[in-house]
Amino acid sequence: MNVMIAAARKAGRGLARDFGEIEQLQVSVKGPGNFVTAADHRSEETIYRELSKARPGYGFLMEERGLVEGRDKTHRWLVDPLDGTTNFLHGLPIFCVAIALEREGEIVCALVYNPILDELYTAEKGQGAFVNSRRLRVAARKSLTDCVISTGIPHRGRGDHQKFLSECKALMEQVSGIRRTGSAAIDLAWVAAGRFDGYVEHNLQAWDMAAGILLVREAGGFATDVEGGQRMFDTGSIVAGNQVVHRALLEVLAGAGRESAAAERPAEG
Repeated sequence: MNVMIAAARKAGRGLARDFGEIEQLQVSVKGPGNFVTAADHRSEETIYRELSKARPGYGFLMEERGLVEGRDKTHRWLVDPLDGTTNFLHGLPIFCVAIALEREGEIVCALVYNPILDELYTAEKGQGAFVNSRRLRVAARKSLTDCVISTGIPHRGRGDHQKFLSECKALMEQVSGIRRTGSAAIDLAWVAAGRFDGYVEHNLQAWDMAAGILLVREAGGFATDVEGGQRMFDTGSIVAGNQVVHRALLEVLAGAGRESAAAERPAEG
């Protein structure tokens, strides 16, 4: 954890500097509505260098570099050097560095760091979750009617827009509020902190959610794919919340899926 914190804080200092000079940043388009900045690359290089120096045999899965094999096949770092890039580019202070350590396929250590708010979320398997050394617990609300749920909204060129609208309609009818931050790692950290009661999203990558999954679980919550299984990295989907909210969200999504499928079937006769 000390190694991860040192790397994240060093990368965070660079991001904070760049955040103050957004107009001077060099920006290239990585895909429709998906930007990558010079700050992104600098942050990833800093984290890669620091973690490689501290644990030279470990492999990496990183947003920009992709998969980097290590001599030690039992350990792998999952790194998002700047989660919330679009927020960053628009001057919105909701972005973070996310680092997780995987041991033999299981996430055992996690960190999410927002350098602007100076919030450092950490978790180790079996040791609980914390923000700036303060213990975290997921929210205790039991009814969706009292809950604020975070989600991701598919934008131009990404995601199934019709599926999102169907699921969002189903959620709107049952919850107190719906939010969209633009950072999956922060969404999950805020579920762990009890700020959000639950979180639902599709089309994510492993580095988007690896750290947040452990934060939620170590804060007493549940995190699965939309089927209630453990294939989040394969499906790219995630549902998180306390036990009751998590179960209720799975039921809402399943119901929305059934209604959508029924609407798509051709009428008989």
